[in-house]
Amino acid sequence: MTTRPYVILSAAMSVDGYLDDANPERLRLSNAADFDRVDQVRAESDAILIGATTMRKDNPRLLVNSEERRAQRVADGKPAYPLKVTVTRTGDLSADLNFWHHGDKKLVVTVDDAAEKVRATLGDLADVVSVGPDLDWGLVLDELGRRGIGRLMVEGGGTIHTQLMAAGLADEVHLAIAPLLVGQPEAARFLGTADYPGGSTARMKVLEVRAIDDVVFVRYAPKERTA
Repeated sequence: MTTRPYVILSAAMSVDGYLDDANPERLRLSNAADFDRVDQVRAESDAILIGATTMRKDNPRLLVNSEERRAQRVADGKPAYPLKVTVTRTGDLSADLNFWHHGDKKLVVTVDDAAEKVRATLGDLADVVSVGPDLDWGLVLDELGRRGIGRLMVEGGGTIHTQLMAAGLADEVHLAIAPLLVGQPEAARFLGTADYPGGSTARMKVLEVRAIDDVVFVRYAPKERTA
């Protein structure tokens, strides 16, 4: 049986739960010290995953920025950069995005109807695999497990965080809570409406809480819930 990766949902959000505001420029929620913490988590991961919507909106490179951390990965027998993964139902991806042109190997997980479209768009920029007619997250994790991914860091967006939490597939949640209030209903939120395991009274286990300059970092174990 394939061993699925250990899944970490990672996000920076405002006190009122937003990942961004509604302005065209990306809202800087975190700080330099917390960005360095995120870089460490990336370096400890076998793969980093973002959704296609987040890729199109933010156009991230999604790298391990520390030269020392990359060197340690190589010394440990790993590639300098983790595998970068995106998921898409529509196949609406551009070959010009930063994601494809920085780091090491890339993987697109998609559905049957979009697979050939993605391959035609990206060529040899990424490996492309379909998990069937629908984007089933259990099958996505099975595919990553078959590829030797033991630790998966998921960096958004909110729809993906919501789907993984609702499916009970997140092993840890890492939240950097910025001392900001957004208050714009059209802006993206960390989690949306869903039927979450255990319902509204199920309390997650807190693994860690600490201040990182003006950001509060909280680590939860969502599978360890009590009524």
